[in-house]
Amino acid sequence: VQLVESGGGLVQAGGSLRLSCAASGSDFSITTMGWYRQAPGKQRELVARISSEGNTNYVDSVKGRFTISRDNAKSTVYLQLNSLEPEDTAVYYCNLCRPYTTLCDFWGQGTQVTVSL
Repeated sequence: VQLVESGGGLVQAGGSLRLSCAASGSDFSITTMGWYRQAPGKQRELVARISSEGNTNYVDSVKGRFTISRDNAKSTVYLQLNSLEPEDTAVYYCNLCRPYTTLCDFWGQGTQVTVSL
């Protein structure tokens, strides 16, 4: 399984970014996908997750600002980041769960998101 993220960058507070994660080597349509982030000196945290059926959940701090979505035809999961805040600065990682399990141990290389004042 290979996960390749893209779309990070530097943006001013209040701005937007869209992250993409292209997956290969797995039956994407039946996997749960997630986005995590890790800020300097902090633990990695789950930001958003989307099931194979399209059910989503978010960490409270991003609800109403971030949207996770998936395109099974392209084996790609997206994270739309709106109304960005400096506290959103982190490396964002794509994550894939093994089908029909709760084992989520496939990771992308990460993409840096930096939000300036």
